[in-house]
Amino acid sequence: MKKLLAVLAATTVLASPALAQDAIKEFNIGILGGENAQDRITGNECYRAAIEAALGVPVKLFTPADYDGVIQGLLGGTIDMAWLGASAYAKTVLTDEMAVEARLIPVNVDGSQGYYSIGIASKASGIMSMDDAKGHSFAFAEPNSTSGYLVPAAELMAKYGDLEAYFKSTAFSGGHEQTIVGVANGTYDAGVTNADMIGDFADGYTSGALHKAAAAGLVDMNNLVEIWHSALIPNGPLVVRAALPADVKDKVTAVTADLPEADHACAAAVNGGDLTDFVPVDAAVYAGILEARKLQDKQ
Repeated sequence: MKKLLAVLAATTVLASPALAQDAIKEFNIGILGGENAQDRITGNECYRAAIEAALGVPVKLFTPADYDGVIQGLLGGTIDMAWLGASAYAKTVLTDEMAVEARLIPVNVDGSQGYYSIGIASKASGIMSMDDAKGHSFAFAEPNSTSGYLVPAAELMAKYGDLEAYFKSTAFSGGHEQTIVGVANGTYDAGVTNADMIGDFADGYTSGALHKAAAAGLVDMNNLVEIWHSALIPNGPLVVRAALPADVKDKVTAVTADLPEADHACAAAVNGGDLTDFVPVDAAVYAGILEARKLQDKQ
């Protein structure tokens, strides 16, 4: 499949690098929230440089404080490309179905293409299950997060009913990193974040927000317990703004698809943990998330 993408790129931009430069003057990549802005910039600098070298125009990283900043940037044309979570993708296309195109999806180290919302608590809290979390404070990430709100809220409501009544209190922490650190330091008794559930909980698994926090030394995993996990959630897509010139869209897609082979460490940094590949994705993968998002927005 990568060879096909490479051939596609070669027949458009690679043969004539000036095409992209003539069509655009700069290219902007949006990075979803969930960790502090400097870490997002540092982790994606290699990716920014690869895209800039391929396009021959200045490429900038944008790190809005919340997911909606990236969504609105894509809708308004100030952001050209982003890795979105499934819920953020759903909000984007439900707002304007012609705004973006889903191009690629990460493949995990075991060949799967999904991840999980993970419930966590501090060992010191004595909470060992979601049943134990009743009557305690609980943190979600933010309203446009798939694993930090959309999926866990739906699944937990289906089992426990009104979450405002079930928990002592609920809050949006602002992002996955904030939830993880907040649970670890006692700001929240429990909360939800995400991980691929491959490997060991002690490492925060292999990829995802929990892994990133553990790898960065933000939390000691020995002080946390896993209390719940969701059904499998499809990995979020790489999206490009649909109005971009076709050669630009094809080129950045090809560069990204080749990244795990060209610079595996960079691809892992962009992904938030190890992976095997970035492969083409059919937008139909997110049909269920779109329906869930429609229901959430109605409520």
